[in-house]
Amino acid sequence: MDPWGLLVTSVSFAAFRGLHWALQLLPTPGSAAQDRWKWRNICVSLVHSLLTGVGALLGLLLYPQMAADPIHGHPPWALVLVAVSVGYFLADGLDMLWNETLGQAWELICHHLVVVSCLSTAILSSHYVGLSVVSLLLELNSACLHLRKLLLLSHQAPSLAFSVASWATLATLALFRLVPLGWMSIWLIRQQHQVPPPLVILGGTGLVTVGAISIALGIRILVSDVLRSRPHSPIPGHKETRGTRGCCDGELVTREDSTLSLQD
Repeated sequence: MDPWGLLVTSVSFAAFRGLHWALQLLPTPGSAAQDRWKWRNICVSLVHSLLTGVGALLGLLLYPQMAADPIHGHPPWALVLVAVSVGYFLADGLDMLWNETLGQAWELICHHLVVVSCLSTAILSSHYVGLSVVSLLLELNSACLHLRKLLLLSHQAPSLAFSVASWATLATLALFRLVPLGWMSIWLIRQQHQVPPPLVILGGTGLVTVGAISIALGIRILVSDVLRSRPHSPIPGHKETRGTRGCCDGELVTREDSTLSLQD
């Protein structure tokens, strides 16, 4: 057990809880005033995704040994990055339980439990840190997801900014979510003789869970943002009014509220 990793996890938990509290003192954009908590929660998630996602990408570029030897090869700061992420997921899970019912948050709570269980293995054993850093590449896609959600809450859909965010979300989902998940799955299959069976089961469960949710999320975004947003020929005798446009925009926001926004 690495006491340094546990200390960083605790500090990270306190820091993200403090950020949640601090955002309550700042004004919320008028367009998102009806859902202040969700706005603050996603802003904190965006900070975490940018911090850990960019950190993981730079870390793997500067220290490729983490990918070559995901079990033992890592610099000391890599463990800090993983611990920061665990602290965030614990803080975010507590924030959701405090502000939402279990029925509303159970999908993300289950997701957070799986992620914390997998990442905590690296902190408690000081092994598999490189593998954990590779998994943090998914946060680059999560950053786009959070930005897209903030635009939805601000009623900026449809707009050029929302279209860019949607396409960036789909591109990073393929590059920084599905590719790392595929790489980790292949690595786990090939190296299962070096990994204890309980960790194989834990890692396999996490990869299957996050992979399935990621594919489903990508399909939802593709359908809602790309396929359904294509212009259609006007229906004879139908005249679009301001009221009908507002109804469609509201439907998009409502539909997206029910879509799982991954924060891993």
